Amino acid sequence: MDLSRIRERIEEEEARRLSRWAALARNSRGRERPEPEDDLRTCFQRDRDRIVHSKAFRRLKHKTQVFLSPEGDHYRTRLTHTVEVAQIARTIARALRLNEDLTEAIVLAHDLGHPPFGHAGEEALDQAMTAWGGFRHYDQSLRVVQLLERRRRSDGTWEWGLNLTWEVRDGIGAHSKGMADLGEEEAGLPQTLEGQVARLADRIAYVHHDMDDAVRAGLLKEEEIPADVREVLGPTRGRWLDTLVRDVVIHSEDQPRIRMSEPVRQALNRLKDFLFERVYLNPQAKGEEPRAKRLLRMLFDYYLEHPDEVTEEYRELLDRGEPPHRVVCDFLAGMTDRYAVRKAEQLFVPKSWEL
Repeated sequence: MDLSRIRERIEEEEARRLSRWAALARNSRGRERPEPEDDLRTCFQRDRDRIVHSKAFRRLKHKTQVFLSPEGDHYRTRLTHTVEVAQIARTIARALRLNEDLTEAIVLAHDLGHPPFGHAGEEALDQAMTAWGGFRHYDQSLRVVQLLERRRRSDGTWEWGLNLTWEVRDGIGAHSKGMADLGEEEAGLPQTLEGQVARLADRIAYVHHDMDDAVRAGLLKEEEIPADVREVLGPTRGRWLDTLVRDVVIHSEDQPRIRMSEPVRQALNRLKDFLFERVYLNPQAKGEEPRAKRLLRMLFDYYLEHPDEVTEEYRELLDRGEPPHRVVCDFLAGMTDRYAVRKAEQLFVPKSWEL
């Protein structure tokens, strides 16, 4: 069997099957460092596989989504959030005949740069890095895939960065609007429709599952959801995803932009605002956030004074000329919640003296 034809056949099938607006693997703008094509997989499929096999991806399972270190087994983590975004994004991409492999690769990497303790951790590092331009998780996600993650080549040698395609990197860097409303005409959109799908799927996913987690936690009841939102999206949370996904598909079919209808867009923004007020700023849900921020700031200050105490791979960055503040930020952003707590206990909590 001639394996060299398999990738070419997949690329030919993409060209026949996908929308005229889809990003074709064979037309990719390529990688920062040129490398031979794979016999079996397109460039976007290789990117997806590199992301899934990265250490940064595995660490997402122990990073906060909304609730810090929840005791229940069914609350979302940063990893389960990523999986839910991927499911929504692939459904939309398939319906619109866009490139599912590219869409999935963008989604799987979009939160690799999130620090421990969710948005509280992001705020803490942003404050710590004020003198050096601040901290944004989407910029950090790009830094992870371009520099921090180490990949072993097929010849056994190692390289820094995953060397992903331009299209995936563009989608990662432009995936987030934070808490800003979704606008009718938005600036800073990803340049591929696949990246735009990933960006919108991220908002749809977290609004849906954060509401689900908040109801599970007893912070609010489903009947408290604003009537105007339920009137547009449906009477129950079970209907929301279907309504949102169908609306995106209907209004984006054979269009050069991913869009929603105006009523649905406004309902999604309204639901986000409701969550912000009742959950994201809720003292009951966020009671531990000040402590989490102080913990990260203490770790930042300590390692900035003792940069040689970061782990070996980060010491290599120092040896390569990366400034200490940048390396310390990278080190902390890569931590899971429990690893950050463990390091703080080791450094700042007195230990019993034994003979």
